Order: sequence, then C-alpha cells, then structure tokens
Amino acid sequence: MKQRTILREATISGTALHSAAEVTLTLKPAPVNTGIVFKRKNIYGNPEVKPHISLVSTDLIRNTGVTSGHTKLYTIEHVLSALNGMGVDNCIVEMDSDEPPILDGSSKLIANLIQQAEPVEQDAEREYFELQEPVSVSEGNRSLIALPYDGLKITCTSADDRGIHTQHLSLDIDPQSYQAGIAPARTFTIYEDIEPLLKMGKIQGGSLDSAIVIKGDKILSKEPLRFQDEFVRHKILDIIGDISLLGKSLKAHIVAVRPGHALNAKLTEKIWKQMESLKSSPKKKAEPKGHVAKIFTESTLDTRRILELLPHRYPFVLIDRVIEVRGKDELTAIKNVTINEPFFQGHFPGNPVMPGVLQLEAMAQAAGVLMLRRVDGEDKLAFFMSADKVKFRRAVKPGDQVQIDVKILKSRGDKIVCAEGTCKVDGKVVSSADLMFTILDAAETP
Repeated sequence: MKQRTILREATISGTALHSAAEVTLTLKPAPVNTGIVFKRKNIYGNPEVKPHISLVSTDLIRNTGVTSGHTKLYTIEHVLSALNGMGVDNCIVEMDSDEPPILDGSSKLIANLIQQAEPVEQDAEREYFELQEPVSVSEGNRSLIALPYDGLKITCTSADDRGIHTQHLSLDIDPQSYQAGIAPARTFTIYEDIEPLLKMGKIQGGSLDSAIVIKGDKILSKEPLRFQDEFVRHKILDIIGDISLLGKSLKAHIVAVRPGHALNAKLTEKIWKQMESLKSSPKKKAEPKGHVAKIFTESTLDTRRILELLPHRYPFVLIDRVIEVRGKDELTAIKNVTINEPFFQGHFPGNPVMPGVLQLEAMAQAAGVLMLRRVDGEDKLAFFMSADKVKFRRAVKPGDQVQIDVKILKSRGDKIVCAEGTCKVDGKVVSSADLMFTILDAAETP
C-alpha cells in the first residue's frame, strides 16, 4: 500500500481542553517519509516535533503529550488518532498553542477536516511493523495484549470500578470503519473526578460541549449518546492515537481491558523495543520463559494446583478451588470473598462491593484452567481476548462464596476458544458473560 498525505491545507479553531486557550490548527501536505510533524507557530523559530514514544512525557493524566528539547505538546491523541485512523502517513500539523482544540471531545471534526483536505497517495510504499511475538502490559485490573495479526484489529472492554458502564467492542480498523464507528465517539469522565482534575490544573477548557459526564447511573451530555457503546469506542480511539507513537503503521490485534493513556504508552514502548531488537539481530526462536502451565487430569484442584496452572499471583488470583471438572467442557470453581480483599479499601469504604470486572476476571481464570485441560498439553498459556454479553445483576459482598461455572461453547483448532461463564451466590446469578481466549505456547508469550 502506498503512503498518503493530503492534497491541500485545511484549518479548524477551538478551545484547548486543559489550558482553555483559543487554538487554530492547520493540516498541511508533507513529502514522503516525513511522518506526522507538529509545528508550534506561537514559538520563535516555529520549532517542529515529530511525536514518538521515546518523547512521551511523564504526565499522562487525561492526555498524551510529548517533549522535544524545550518544546512541549499536550493532548495530541485525538489528532494522532484521526490521522492514523484515516490512513494519513505524512502531514504537517501547525498549532499556535501547546495543545490542539478539544472541539466536541471526539476525532470526528478532525477526520472531517482530513476528508476536506483530501487524502492522496504518494510515490512510496507505506512501512508497516508486523508484530512477531505477543506483547503484554498490565496494571492491577487493567491490561493490554498485542498479538500478531495481518491488519489492525482492536478488541476492547471498558468499565468503571463499579461495573455499571461495562462495554465491549471488537473492530478491524480501516479509514471507513474508523470514520463511521470510532471518530465520532466522545471523551467521557466520572462526575466525581472533575473537581480533583480542576485542582490539578486540568480540563480548564472542558464542558458538556466537549465531553460526556457520568454521574451515577445518569449520562450528562449536550446531545444524546452517538452510540450505545460510545465509551468503549472512545477508548479504541485513544488506543489508535497512542500506538501511532510507534512511528510506523502497526499490524497487530490489540486486546484491551480498561485501557488508559499511561498503559497504552507502555504497550507502545514494548512494541517499539521489539521492533528495535529485530533491526539489530536476526530473528530467532524464542526460548520458554516465565510461567509454564502443567497438564492436569484431576477432577478437583486446590489452591496449590491452581497456582501451578495459572500465571496469576496475589492480589490477582481470583479462584480459590476447583470443586468439579466435568469432562473437557465444563468446570465449577469457587471464590471466597473476605473483607481482607485489597480492593475493598477503595470499593467502597463503608459499603464494600466486589468490582464487576473482577467477577469477569474470575470467570476468565476458571475458563483458562478448563481450556488448559482441554488442549492436553504442557507449556501452554491461555490469554483472555474479549468479553461479550456481560451482565452484572447483584452485588457481591464480604462473606459471600462465589460459585463460578464455565462451559466451553466452541473452539477453532484449539487455538481460539469461546466459553460462557456465570457467577452465583447462594444459587442466584450475580454476573455472567461470554468469553473468548487464545491458547499460546509458553515460548510465544512476552
């Protein structure tokens, strides 16, 4: 595929999210192999910055920013996302401030601006980095995994700590799917987070014109939701912007659970390191390392055996025992929920409730154990890819014993497996979901 730039200049103006400055942004054509370059028109000499993961600043709270010398850029993720999603490889982005206008909180108006400027092919081939080995990063109950894939696909699960607004979407990304299904998705925030962010000097230019506010079960917005699952679509929008800091178009399947800018940057950095290592050394077969799952034939498993099978450790082991394995397709496990669980310190003081996403993770871990029995092989690991039809029906509190039932629904060559999971307390369903996994050799895992 050929590299692309734009045919003509196009300009848009608006208010910056964090500084509240009035900003004018202009997109300009650029020669082949230029990449995406930001030019600061409000600084003497009009310094240029080519955003890259090696330049990412440490302040990644509600924005992605980069620093080159004395020149800084903030909140550039929506512009980068639009250019990456719309397939523009080379472009000069001129701004008269250190951050672009937030506009309506999405990338829709920037994507429209790109269309107005008319993307055109150039006389050079586009460079891709094709992921060779899986890469993963995690932080608490958040995780990102990148898997080899011929194209760019993102599977994302978005959720808040209460499990109220859990959403899931899996989408192959190209200019058409991006402009129609991702670019219009607006940024969002929890109402209780607004005051702390203002005290930090953030979101000074924010309003209901540029963001959706979640207050309990209510959605505060100047217009109705553009998609029923608008929140997870915006998370995908941010991922597309943040991975563009790799400096090349990426071919990978990214599986994300509760992503954010800081974790996106960590994943991009690990992918970049893989790319750099492949430049300097010939490809060689990866050696097994880290956790190696062992084959099992028992119909019940205690905690010790579970720890031998799963790579998880405190505080993220969410099944205590497997009380019954029925053939290769069904399993029942239990999780004893005690007041000593670390998540109860903040969820919620005075009214402890087990987060819905951790119930989902418990189902995933139980299904992972079942899948390792199903493939009858050692040196295997189960990677959680996505969740669908997620429902949370009742609160789980200290003292509850959660019964976790999982059942394999279908598989593709014992590589991709779909399962259904249910959590029950006292015989009543508290949560349920359809789950998808991939089975990898331990030697393939990062």
